[in-house]
Amino acid sequence: MARPVSERSILFLVGAVQFVNILDFMMVMPLGPDFAKALGIPAAHLGVIGGSYTASAAVAGVVGARFLDRFDRKKALAVAMAGLVLGTALGGLAQGLYSLVAARIVAGAFGGPATSVAMSIIADVVPPERRGKAMGAVMGAFSVASVLGVPAGLELARIGGWQLPFFAVAGLGVVVAGAGIWLLPSLRMHLDAGPVQRVDVFQLLQRPEVFLSLGATTALMLSNFLVVPNLSAFLQFNLGYPRESMGVLYMVGGVISFGVMRLCGMLVDRIGSPAVALIGSTLMIGDLVTGILRTPPMIPVMFFFVTFMVAGSFRGVAINTQSSRVPGPSERAGFMSTQSAVQHLSAAAGAFLSSQLLTEGANHQLVGMPRVIWLSIGISILLPVFLFMVARRLARRIPSAEAPTLAVSGGS
Repeated sequence: MARPVSERSILFLVGAVQFVNILDFMMVMPLGPDFAKALGIPAAHLGVIGGSYTASAAVAGVVGARFLDRFDRKKALAVAMAGLVLGTALGGLAQGLYSLVAARIVAGAFGGPATSVAMSIIADVVPPERRGKAMGAVMGAFSVASVLGVPAGLELARIGGWQLPFFAVAGLGVVVAGAGIWLLPSLRMHLDAGPVQRVDVFQLLQRPEVFLSLGATTALMLSNFLVVPNLSAFLQFNLGYPRESMGVLYMVGGVISFGVMRLCGMLVDRIGSPAVALIGSTLMIGDLVTGILRTPPMIPVMFFFVTFMVAGSFRGVAINTQSSRVPGPSERAGFMSTQSAVQHLSAAAGAFLSSQLLTEGANHQLVGMPRVIWLSIGISILLPVFLFMVARRLARRIPSAEAPTLAVSGGS
């Protein structure tokens, strides 16, 4: 008989996979001004590079929704990580805008499914009453990537050129993927529970709680990615924030948001996802108004950036925890993959739209940011509204097989 699997160990390994996945995605945006200068890419077009990753991940999510639940989660995660490592390494070999976009398309095609499978593993392993805390712990990979990964990537780029961070993250991905393959147990209890039906995305969308949950995902990602791909360039070129201090900015923001992430998970378990999302959206709106819309800004860059990341922690943990309660065990990866498709498509739409609303002025300054910010604020208001509606639907639903499908030992 196989020995019991530690829930904490599984969460740690999933968190490590997410760290590489998130770092691969996150580092491109802060590095944008560096490779834009080196490759002759206009700063106003940086959203296209970020959007190419998310658009590719969206397509992969639609495709993956039809078959991911038919495989052992461990094997699916291994394949996704292998493709992500390849795409990241290709990014370091890019010679211009088109080759860099192509590399990000490869990375997105595998990075999106990697996130879907990782979130499905958490939903399999952790029962609903502790899932908020577990989501907060694994999503702490976002903060760790900010604390350690992004500053390290910025420093590597300063020392060895913008290509070096891509190769470093690809190498780290090989190590983490190998550890996951070696240490993770087989994760196929969702298969052993009975025949797995192919997930029909159109049938999923006919369920009100699914449609509303995906609406909340759209509001979150669209409002974020109108701003995020352009943030590093705006801080440096418009506000004059020094390039050599960008690593410190991400480190401080990451440290604080890492602590807040665990608090968010506990708050979700106590007061619910909609209330936590409302707190996060209120913080974000106030931060954007005082930090970007006001000229000159009412708050220092450091305070603005930290608050922006903290608001993201509240919103991200809230929506991921509530979304994990929408599907049943046999359709989790399919639902998560559909959600990933919507998530990345919305992010791509935000990134591409911002690139159309912005132009490049003197000294690479971004012109048109107020239009982008007001649009982001308007969409942010919708997030808690959607989550309140989802919560009401879930409260009426007769509890189904919400229990985890994998027997584990220990808590999160």
